[in-house]
Amino acid sequence: MTQLEAIDNLRTHFGDALGAWREMKDGSAYQQRTGSFLEIADASAIPEIAFYLRDELDFNNLNLISSLDNGDGTLSVTYHVESTRKHYQLAMKVTVTKEKAMLPSITQIWSHANWHEREAWDMMGIRFAGHPDHRRILLEEDYPGHPLRKDFKEPEFYHGMRVPN
Repeated sequence: MTQLEAIDNLRTHFGDALGAWREMKDGSAYQQRTGSFLEIADASAIPEIAFYLRDELDFNNLNLISSLDNGDGTLSVTYHVESTRKHYQLAMKVTVTKEKAMLPSITQIWSHANWHEREAWDMMGIRFAGHPDHRRILLEEDYPGHPLRKDFKEPEFYHGMRVPN
């Protein structure tokens, strides 16, 4: 199955929940394959799409959940999945506003999403509804802000100590 066949199959089952296919046409074959992504238009459909990918299309592995501050008041999360048995990959991207940075968790589908979602919360401030252990993974619970956001301002003091520049 190619990426485009998987996308056609997803479109048949999820229709308007999916957005455009953004295909990278420049670079190496690897860059084209990993830089292309399917937009998710309806964030609430993420768990259902993930279950379908795993159970019906044999995407048995979640490689990565990455997050990005787009610099325009929105945050994006990209889900990178693959079939290790059939040797195909797919990336799906959803965008939310900073004010409503909440997505459904997919830990019930791929348990190791736990760590990825916690990192996206810690570094970018994206919450995952239904996450079983939604706490920071790299920073202290009381750390002010989310350091990978473009508008992050490092505190001058933390716990009474000056923060080095």
